[in-house]
Amino acid sequence: MATRTNPDSALAGLLPEGVDTERVLIHGGLIFSILLMGLPLILALIMSTQNTSEVYQVTNVGVGSQGLSNYETALTQYNFGQYIINSIVMSAIIVVGKVALSLFAALALVYYKLPYERAIFMFILLTLLLPVPVRIVPLFDLMSRLGWGNTIMAITGPYIASATAVFLFRQHFMAIPASLVENAHLDGVGPLTFLWEVLIPMSKGMIAGVSVITFIYSWNQYLWPLIIMTDQSKQVVQVGLRFIQGAAQSGLTQWGLIMAGAIIALLPPLVVLIVMHRPLLETLAIQQK
Repeated sequence: MATRTNPDSALAGLLPEGVDTERVLIHGGLIFSILLMGLPLILALIMSTQNTSEVYQVTNVGVGSQGLSNYETALTQYNFGQYIINSIVMSAIIVVGKVALSLFAALALVYYKLPYERAIFMFILLTLLLPVPVRIVPLFDLMSRLGWGNTIMAITGPYIASATAVFLFRQHFMAIPASLVENAHLDGVGPLTFLWEVLIPMSKGMIAGVSVITFIYSWNQYLWPLIIMTDQSKQVVQVGLRFIQGAAQSGLTQWGLIMAGAIIALLPPLVVLIVMHRPLLETLAIQQK
């Protein structure tokens, strides 16, 4: 009669004595999952070094003959460096404006007695049902009437108000002990001073997390800048990728050049995400609670 073999015991026989079999399996599974999720990025890196003919050779999975020339072409011939600068400026303005406006809104909702306060808060949350793509036609008309078309105000203004950021800051402020508010009131501390000297220092992690989320969200904007910006030199990086995709060589899409541009576009948000990953994880944990 055949007997079943325990996989853990079989694996333990192959490992040195004292090694935790369960930990090896967990770490092995995590490493495999990371490699699997990172496979598209690895392929993009490889393709960014290949020329057009090498990309279309399915069996060619090695580093191509182009080296870094695709990156140089994207930055010089296709003005990709300017697109990067435009996206950084746009994202920075949106981050500063959104965080500042959301802090003031949360301060008013938590520490002021407003008539119909709950109704106001629910109306703010209701705006989540109307993202920018849904409001493109009236927004375009508004930008035209204000004379903001083809300006930095057109691609930043519609993104500054954020119900999500207001919600996160409101929930965070409500968790701050009431004794601090009472002491500040007794000491005659004004609302702006209280915000600057008490709330902001106690909310550095939340502010950093919201800033990271906002920066990545702003960086990935494509549809609205494509519609409202008519000057190609003022476009953002995601639209710049579309310009590269429109260039063809011998009737074939230059995927190596496109992948080089995609890697360049990935670097700034990746750096921000790596540097600020801890506040981001804390923000997501608070949101889940």
